[in-house]
Amino acid sequence: MAAQYGAHEVMEIHEVLATEIDAINTFQLYRPHVQDPQLAQILDNQLQFMTNGYHSFVQLLGGQGMNQAVPYRAPKNVAPVYGLRQPAPVAPNTSMQQMDDRDVACAMLNCHKSGASKKMLAALECADPQIRRTLQECAINCSEQAYEVWQYMNQKGYYQVPTMKEVTTQTMLNTFTAPFIGEAGQPSSMRQLPQRF
Repeated sequence: MAAQYGAHEVMEIHEVLATEIDAINTFQLYRPHVQDPQLAQILDNQLQFMTNGYHSFVQLLGGQGMNQAVPYRAPKNVAPVYGLRQPAPVAPNTSMQQMDDRDVACAMLNCHKSGASKKMLAALECADPQIRRTLQECAINCSEQAYEVWQYMNQKGYYQVPTMKEVTTQTMLNTFTAPFIGEAGQPSSMRQLPQRF
């Protein structure tokens, strides 16, 4: 009988699922520290989504699951606020009682960033197309959850976006150009040069 999954797949899936359990447990651990109702709603929605996603992935591995991961839908998108607005100094807490909404939101954001990276790297090691696609979709879901938390943090001033002078931004972005398309429909830099002997 042929193996159903390759060794790399099994190891990566094991890491992804173990990490997902840790993320779910961590979100549960942070929940009592949340004071802001908006953050509480985000955390509760994401925790439920992560738990459902974990169960769906386990069912998929057992041959009972769906073909695709359900996409995460954040309730709203808001325009980012750019620039620094007197950011508050930060330092490690000296006790658990000091944990606040900013701490929880930062932990949630970092959890999703890590999850997105881990799941996309796992997808790159998969031979099974269904598992590969599911892991890719799970990575996108982490990215969407991270963006939802980031938006919350940005609006509250917890995650500010420094900017550069406009001339610096334009100079850096204008460094890149598209290649000129030549007569043969290929970029001129891609045309073969005549060989010289």
